[in-house]
Amino acid sequence: MSTVKITIDGIEMEVPSTYTILDAAREHNIDIPTLCHLKDINEIGACRMCIVEVEGARGFVTSCVMPVSEGMVVRTNTPAIRDARKVTLELLLSNHDRKCLTCVRSENCELQALAKKLNITDIEFEGEMTEGELDEVSPSIVRDPKKCILCKRCVAVCKKVQDVGAIDTINRGFKAKIGTACEKSLNDVPCTMCGQCVVACPTGALREKDATKAVWRALQDEDKFVVAQTAPAVRAAIGEEFGMPIGSLVTGKMVAALKRLGFDKVFDTNTGADLTIMEEGTELIHRIQNGGKLPMITSCSPGWVRYVENSYPELTDHLSTAKSPHQMFGAVLKTYYAQKMGIDPAKIFVVSVMPCVGKKAEADREEMQVDGLRDVDAVITTREAARMMKEAGIDLSKLADEEFDNPTGEATGAAVIFGTTGGVMEAALRTVSEVLTGKELENVEFENVRGEVNGIKEATVQIGDLEVKVAVANGLKNAGKIMDMIEKGEAPYHFVEIMACPGGCVTGGGQPIHDAKTRATVDIHGLRKKALYEADKNLPRRKSHENPVIKELYDEYLGTPGSELAHKLLHTHYHARHYFED
Repeated sequence: MSTVKITIDGIEMEVPSTYTILDAAREHNIDIPTLCHLKDINEIGACRMCIVEVEGARGFVTSCVMPVSEGMVVRTNTPAIRDARKVTLELLLSNHDRKCLTCVRSENCELQALAKKLNITDIEFEGEMTEGELDEVSPSIVRDPKKCILCKRCVAVCKKVQDVGAIDTINRGFKAKIGTACEKSLNDVPCTMCGQCVVACPTGALREKDATKAVWRALQDEDKFVVAQTAPAVRAAIGEEFGMPIGSLVTGKMVAALKRLGFDKVFDTNTGADLTIMEEGTELIHRIQNGGKLPMITSCSPGWVRYVENSYPELTDHLSTAKSPHQMFGAVLKTYYAQKMGIDPAKIFVVSVMPCVGKKAEADREEMQVDGLRDVDAVITTREAARMMKEAGIDLSKLADEEFDNPTGEATGAAVIFGTTGGVMEAALRTVSEVLTGKELENVEFENVRGEVNGIKEATVQIGDLEVKVAVANGLKNAGKIMDMIEKGEAPYHFVEIMACPGGCVTGGGQPIHDAKTRATVDIHGLRKKALYEADKNLPRRKSHENPVIKELYDEYLGTPGSELAHKLLHTHYHARHYFED
């Protein structure tokens, strides 16, 4: 790679010729503020916060889009630059709902942090505010236009990463805003509820639909038996909300904190993941051996399922009919567990702690109930769980580890890795391989199916005499590529795993939010993924079919995987979604 020599603030450096000024500055620990910039996603120079002076150039240039060149001399911190940045920021703030004390992003808002950094103590410009109505119809995402700064990061993620385009810039000039087709609610357009727009937003203009009040009410209701279940990805991220390093595995501390909140029981959704593998694996074997619809595609990710229903409704029969792990587990808690413990199922209130805002919409689906009882009564994100803990004065980082309540203390390593791309595939192969061959695997680690961020990974796995062709994809843009292959009859696969969020659940739309600079310089997905694979290695059982709780569940209640009762409780169906029919 060719390099060039440049000077920034008197520091001489040699950097790749493909760099921008911002890239070069960050590599040499020179801080240039940004607001609209998201590396490799939204590099448009629109907010003008990253302006710098370049010798020989007229006026300021935006460092996030200005390429370096040989001999370039750059200044990033002159009085003129500081004054220009302050004016720009004050203009943004003049049209912003500055109710910071009651904003969900207070103290984790890039606009607020920048105002503090640039020492903004007063707003000179007070003019007309842009109008906008609060959109809170969706069960997953709330849009607040009054807090939007038109950085377009949400638009870029929705278009470029997810290839959905549910939102875009509409109108022009002062009336410009981020909106939807026909200015409908997010609930009434082909939004997949993945929540990647939420984690991209630098302010509180996008946030998850709050469920904490409903959970607090349930916890205070003496007539309810309130249980929490936690997804695998949550334990690898919630510590970050309490100042712990990114990727800290805090399983025991998380359990302790939830128990202090007052939950009657704290269970592990990993048990539901092991159950999912039993049902999904059995379904795959049946399809392979009986000429069923192939490839079969996983159905654990609600954003992905909604994407299929929106964009490829004619291909929904490729989806596994298995419910996602937390929905399965909720159904089991209100039937088998309730019966075994002598609890009225109508009094059981199941709270799912999830890394995903899409799980809120999933739990709200009409299909997700058995005999009139919802599988899951409330879904809170990792962020919401942390907020509840802080509201109760609980510092998770300082707690001693506690164990999950039975019957979920025996979840396997296969379930833990559900939280990262490729994990569901690997877990399924561990079980399917042994069920089909009747032989114990010498090596349970299928590293050839472990996915990469924003990519598609293909592999052929030899299971006895059968060559099983599989694919793993994450991010809906990649999902679309696979669906196009299936639509054209060009997909050679037996089994496909797809997760809506880039990197999988560990970087889901409900996980802790980090600013753009951290996203650009730290491998957040890699650190969280590493924590889950380490947890997998350290567990005594690493294959779902070896989980004694699952064996007992089938022996005492369900019968066999795929049984009539299993289908009633643990399986569902999907349907086409149609918009703008009026």
